[in-house]
Amino acid sequence: MGKSRLEAFSDGVIAIIITIMVLELKVPHGDSIEALTPLFPVFLSYVLSFVYLGIYWNNHHHMLHTSDKVTGPMLWANLHLLFWLSLVPFATGWMGENHFAAAPSAVYGVVLLMAAIAYWILQ
Repeated sequence: MGKSRLEAFSDGVIAIIITIMVLELKVPHGDSIEALTPLFPVFLSYVLSFVYLGIYWNNHHHMLHTSDKVTGPMLWANLHLLFWLSLVPFATGWMGENHFAAAPSAVYGVVLLMAAIAYWILQ
């Protein structure tokens, strides 16, 4: 199989993940700048995750350009990576809504660690 299908699928999944994250940003009630203050932790967690996903998307793009073909194990390793990345919106939302409390932050860290391990396997 050519690598273009894998690249297109992965790009689509990452785009959907980012879309889900931005949809979690709720519009504040009020028309003043102060109405944004309670949303700061949620926005900060969104920015952190957006940058994280952007790094993965960029690295994934460069990694696939070094490959000549896609094998079965590569497909499964890529699905493994996308599974962990798909949990980023959940962990991001939970962490932001709870102002970076210990348990949600730990879950976020585990998701990031597992994505890093999955990416390492993919290489």
